Amino acid sequence: MPDPGLRRLHRGKVREMFELDADRLLMVATDRLSAFDVVFPQGIPGKGRVLTQLSALWFGATRHIVANHLVSDDLGGLGLPGDVRRLLEGRSLVVRRARRIDVECVVRGYLAGSGWKEYQASGTVCGIPLPAGLRLSSRLPEPIFTPALKNDRGHDENVPEAEVRRRLGDAVTDFIKEKSLALYRYAAGVAEKAGMILADTKFEFGFVGDEIVLIDEAFTPDSSRYWPADRYREGEPVDSLDKQPVRDWAERTGWNKQPPAPELPGELIEETARRYADVLDRLRKVLAETAAGAGGGRR
Repeated sequence: MPDPGLRRLHRGKVREMFELDADRLLMVATDRLSAFDVVFPQGIPGKGRVLTQLSALWFGATRHIVANHLVSDDLGGLGLPGDVRRLLEGRSLVVRRARRIDVECVVRGYLAGSGWKEYQASGTVCGIPLPAGLRLSSRLPEPIFTPALKNDRGHDENVPEAEVRRRLGDAVTDFIKEKSLALYRYAAGVAEKAGMILADTKFEFGFVGDEIVLIDEAFTPDSSRYWPADRYREGEPVDSLDKQPVRDWAERTGWNKQPPAPELPGELIEETARRYADVLDRLRKVLAETAAGAGGGRR
């Protein structure tokens, strides 16, 4: 990634954050890919642009539900050198500086992944009792809020909602839970119009002053499990439109899921890039129409 000549505040597995001034940051999404919390040696071409463009569209479309940190996706006026600006455009957002709430707000609408494994063992998902008789990929009676404590160095830790309330208090917990469920329900309806099922997703929130806003990314293939609606079958695994081919390949290799990650085959990189682009293509028109109907503009 090119050096924008700004002070770097954070380098995550995928995103890098740079300081613009006391109130604004530049959030850059790279093409890096991580799975099992390990970054792979090769990136996925175009991935950062997909993440950025989807987040910008979703931030615009969900502003009526909750405020967010997006200022602009226009890098003009930042004083970046021309060659740097050209490389960063399309993969960078100017955002408000926020104090992160260290809880990952996960909402699940379908039974998949670790939730399915837990349900088979105990009839619960993250400790929440569910009706008997559900199958793999079953739609849940209602979406459920299953928070996790943020861990920047490894796996986030699933915790009961009561633990979040103990740490954050009832007012903050009620707010992030209510907004997470409202965001999921809204986005699930949008995804349906685009021919997809939003099986689950996760959010981050932060404080800008005394206001809680949505931060980081929104409904990208990195933070959400999208299923093609025409391939959905209850009781069967559904091939999601994200980095699932990389996870499946890595499992087959016998890799121990510790650094360093193995080299990815070229055809696997191409297939993963196609899936990310497919999600953007499916959602772009629907989201643009939705954002326009909600009033458009930037907050």
